[in-house]
Parts: sequence; structure tokens; C-alpha cells
Amino acid sequence: MTGTSWDILLVGGASGVGKSRVAAQLVAEAKGFMVEFDDVVSAVEAMTTAEHHPALHHFDTIPDTAQLATEQVLDLQIATARALEPAVLGVVRNRLTVDVPAVIEGDYLTPAAAAAAIQEGRAAGRRVRAVFLHEGDAARITANYASREPDSGEQRHRAQVSAEYSRWLGDQARLHALPVVACRPWDTLAARIGRALGAEGEGRERERELFELPGA
Repeated sequence: MTGTSWDILLVGGASGVGKSRVAAQLVAEAKGFMVEFDDVVSAVEAMTTAEHHPALHHFDTIPDTAQLATEQVLDLQIATARALEPAVLGVVRNRLTVDVPAVIEGDYLTPAAAAAAIQEGRAAGRRVRAVFLHEGDAARITANYASREPDSGEQRHRAQVSAEYSRWLGDQARLHALPVVACRPWDTLAARIGRALGAEGEGRERERELFELPGA
């Protein structure tokens, strides 16, 4: 493969931060294949039950998560993401058998799963990379939801959960030495992702020059 620093790129981040949009841009530039992990999540949930896989069905009996505290929803979301880590690796293993660049994007991609996927790629002689997008401003995410889902009303609670989840992903990504890129300014996001991936292994100071880390 030529033209990218990766054969498989995992793009993680919370809901409403712009993952799908920038992933589509990266796929188009690489002339590659897009995997929306949300589709995999829906398939896994359809094939399992709360009785046998409770960690995958935390939200089944909660019709309105806005009735829960932000911290409660966040805990359930993290638990679901961790339960889905084997599915992430399954998707990556399948893409390792195909000689076409692929971007895998989704809310439930965890840094731990990404780190494991990178190791499997290295063992297979393939370039698996990962980047996590960060948006910690709940008001900005609320506006993003309003633009994307105008008929759903103002989703402040959902946006607050998303902002907190974004911070958790950023913290976890740093623990696994994975790049975290601020979503704004949007028009430079794809370029900053490229620079961040190119800067891996060049040291913390260089990292600070290229992209913003949450809490840094």
C-alpha cells in the first residue's frame, strides 16, 4: 500500500465530535474502505441477549438515559465499550487479510482495543494505527447534534455524557501512548491527524506542537 502511513486506521472518539465526517475524508484520500463500528455493534447486540451477554445490553431497559445522572450513563457506556473490545479485534483481523487501506471508526473503539490491534498488526507485518478525537465542550457537541439531528430537540444531557466520555478516552489513549487530536478547528483536522500519526514516537514536546491533549 502507498500514500498513507497506515494500512488500517482506527479513529475513535465520543458521539457527536465528527468522527464519521473526517473518517470519510481520510478514506477518500486513501482510496480505501470504511468500516463504521456502530454497524458491528448493532449486529452483535442483535445476536446476543442480556441473559448471556449482559455487558452488551446495559441500555436495553433504559428508555430515556436522560433520567440518569451523567456519571451513571458514562459508567454504562465505558462498560459496554470494554465488552466490545473482542469485536474490535475481530474486525481488525478480518481487514488484515485484505490488501486495501481501511478506516474503522466508532464511539466504542477503546484505546486498549486499539493498542492490542496495533500489536496484532505488527506481528502480521501490517501498519495498524489509531487516533482518538477529542471535544470536551458539551455546548459544541450539543450544537453538532442539533445540526445532525434537527428533529431530536436539544440534547444537552447526551452531549454532556459525550464530553465526559471524550475525556475518558483521552486519558486512556495517553496511557497507551496513542495520539489524541482536538476536533477544532475542523478545517485542519485531517491534516493534524496525519501529522499526529507521523509524530508518534518523536517525544512529548513534539506531540504538544502538533495537537492538543485533553487535560494537558
